[in-house]
Amino acid sequence: MRTNPTNPKNPMNPTSPRYTSLVAVGDSFTEGMSDLLPDGSYRGWADLLAARMAARAPGFRYANLAVRGKLIGQIVDEQVDTAAAMRADVVTLVGGLNDTLRPKCDMGRVRGLLEEAVERLAPSCEQLVLMRSPGRQGPVLERFRPRMEELFACVDELAAQHGALVVDLYGAPSLSDPRLWDVDRLHLTAEGHRRVAEAVWQTLGHEPEDPDWRTPPPAAAPPAWVARRAADVRFARQHLLPWVGRRLTGRSSGDGRPAKRPELLPYEGPAA
Repeated sequence: MRTNPTNPKNPMNPTSPRYTSLVAVGDSFTEGMSDLLPDGSYRGWADLLAARMAARAPGFRYANLAVRGKLIGQIVDEQVDTAAAMRADVVTLVGGLNDTLRPKCDMGRVRGLLEEAVERLAPSCEQLVLMRSPGRQGPVLERFRPRMEELFACVDELAAQHGALVVDLYGAPSLSDPRLWDVDRLHLTAEGHRRVAEAVWQTLGHEPEDPDWRTPPPAAAPPAWVARRAADVRFARQHLLPWVGRRLTGRSSGDGRPAKRPELLPYEGPAA
């Protein structure tokens, strides 16, 4: 468990807490797509956060149960009880956004499942962390913004009820910048994941390593019209059409895929 007497519910503690275990629950965002490593695996913000926490706590343990493409019902059914049984110091839960992007989405059901997940996870850990997920600028966000904001309002309500922390990524200008999103326009780049790790780190009460993580990269000249259209064509062919095909056939990119790091074991990954 935690090794210092600070109150984990208060992110403004002058003494930074030192947690000894972390369990991450969620979908592709928490799995780490598209922070691609040379061996073809994904790193992502949760791995970066675990590396920072491990540097402060010898014997630090980490599990990442996230699987790409999972809906909130699947997260509840497949990950929540496993995470709760691990009795970690910190549990992060990010889910429901995939549901909001579906053409037919029952937001009442999504809220109910998210509430169920929080009610089961909050008593099992020292600190539950929820998030208002980032949103890329563009027509996709505008189309689904009402659902996303309804989801985030639920996140805020549940956090207040259960003493969870909320990391507001949705309100960060840097994470709406298209340059921090991969070519699939659904997942953050390595730099985007680094900023998310910093946001969670600070929310947990640690001293900032990058106080300006919310600030977008310096302005740059926009690409030429021809380059933008070529990028749109590549995006549609390589990412949009396969995504639509999976929706129409009821398939998911995570079908048959195991959890990223299914056991709560000592973390020996690369330094953050």
